[in-house]
Amino acid sequence: MATDEGRADARPPAIALMGPTASGKTALALDWAERFNGEVISVDSALVYRGLDIGAAKPDAAEQARARHHMLDLRDPWETYSAADFARDARAAIDDVVARGRLPILAGGTGLYFRALLEGLAEMPAADPAVRAGLEAEAREHGWSALHAALAEVDPVAAARIGRNDPQRIQRALEVWRISGRPISAWQQDSAAGRARLPLRVLKLVVAPARRAVLHERIARRFDAMLAAGFLDEVRALRALPGLQRHPAPLDLPAIRAVGYRQAWEFLDGRGDAADLRERGIAATRQLAKRQLTWLRGELDARWFDPARQAAELDRAVRDFLG
Repeated sequence: MATDEGRADARPPAIALMGPTASGKTALALDWAERFNGEVISVDSALVYRGLDIGAAKPDAAEQARARHHMLDLRDPWETYSAADFARDARAAIDDVVARGRLPILAGGTGLYFRALLEGLAEMPAADPAVRAGLEAEAREHGWSALHAALAEVDPVAAARIGRNDPQRIQRALEVWRISGRPISAWQQDSAAGRARLPLRVLKLVVAPARRAVLHERIARRFDAMLAAGFLDEVRALRALPGLQRHPAPLDLPAIRAVGYRQAWEFLDGRGDAADLRERGIAATRQLAKRQLTWLRGELDARWFDPARQAAELDRAVRDFLG
């Protein structure tokens, strides 16, 4: 690849492998890591938590033996981990991978993490534990939809792009407003030009089945496989951890809000039967995939491939990029 002046782009290469949940990113990342001297940088907000294995589709021991993985098991499930934390830690991991002459393969489906890593984050007020605790208490009393409505009154721009079922982002937007008196959308706009981008030459790829029904079938099969692999036992083990038992509202934690875990936790609390758990778990995963696809369509410089129908074209794009 060359610059506008015709000089070769000397920046180290990296691949950003993005896509909705259950689209086959893990298998592709492992294949490319083995073939192209690469290492996998996980870009997934659930995989940073210890104990979230089966339900988060974390690469197992055999997969991690095939290629070195980074950004796994960084926090306990009662702890928080922000996009800024991720960007800092992932950049350090990427620097290490590049310094050893290997290819960073950034693989995952968490859009905010990708944006923080590739483009940098807007500067804005730091988190305030007291304000967050107050917002969580309000959410327990009135529900996150009510807080989303409150956000729409003070920051309609942010409310328009944050879903009513996205408590983490609702909380952060309201927190910034209450700390600073300025909408989070204004902070983001003011600092967009000064963000520190990742100093790599990045090939951005999206893998997603062209037909939504295919993705839905893959989601259902994977959820059934997780249940068969002992997902409920995994959640029982999480519930027994002292750190989670001490927490006053574990369902408000980012780790337990992860798709599948919330539904399993509620099932173990006595909500519904096994069929209801399966139905709600699959429905929640489909909603996650829908949100991911909406975000991915905004990545205008990404190339899209159906991994089943366009495997050869996808492979050629990677090989051409790497030369």
